[in-house]
Amino acid sequence: MSLRKAYLLIFIILLVDQVSKIYIKTNFILGEEVEVFKWFKILFIENEGMAWGTKIPGAYGKLFLTLFRLVAVGGIAYWLWDSVERKHISNYLIVAIALILAGAFGNIIDSVFYGVIFDDSHQQLATLFTDKPYGTWFHGQVVDMFYFPFWHGNLPAWVPIWGGKEFTFFNAIFNIADMAISTGVGILIFFNKKAFHHKTA
Repeated sequence: MSLRKAYLLIFIILLVDQVSKIYIKTNFILGEEVEVFKWFKILFIENEGMAWGTKIPGAYGKLFLTLFRLVAVGGIAYWLWDSVERKHISNYLIVAIALILAGAFGNIIDSVFYGVIFDDSHQQLATLFTDKPYGTWFHGQVVDMFYFPFWHGNLPAWVPIWGGKEFTFFNAIFNIADMAISTGVGILIFFNKKAFHHKTA
């Protein structure tokens, strides 16, 4: 795969990711939910940290996370460029790197810019390019919306750790960028031999 095609894939993912996030931000109040199917809902939440809402504590935790993501994206971008330049690298690897890069960059856009271009989503629809932003540069919150609660109920008491407690499977809420990252990592895991196979000249 050429670098141009990899960039095109990244651009398409970023476009879909940002359009979906901006639509949710400007049409949903924080916490609002729409049921598409019983097992699939659109639920607007904002994530100021990492997966499953994990946060780095402290006044500079969010800033550190955003800066770390920027450095990581730079490293992934170089990995993509280097892989394409080697010519004989598998397309599985290039697609995987492009997906991971697009996803990481998509969430970075939220973290860097959303705090200064949107106002608050609590009890109101957010306004794009507002004069009353909810945050500052590098302190924006990532928009998540896809929720797949395939099963919800109380687990039997004999189940370790979660026994007798209310439980939801699958309880993660995510976005297009997260899907791209997960797909890219999945390719590296499940197609490992093909991804790291060097094609002969």
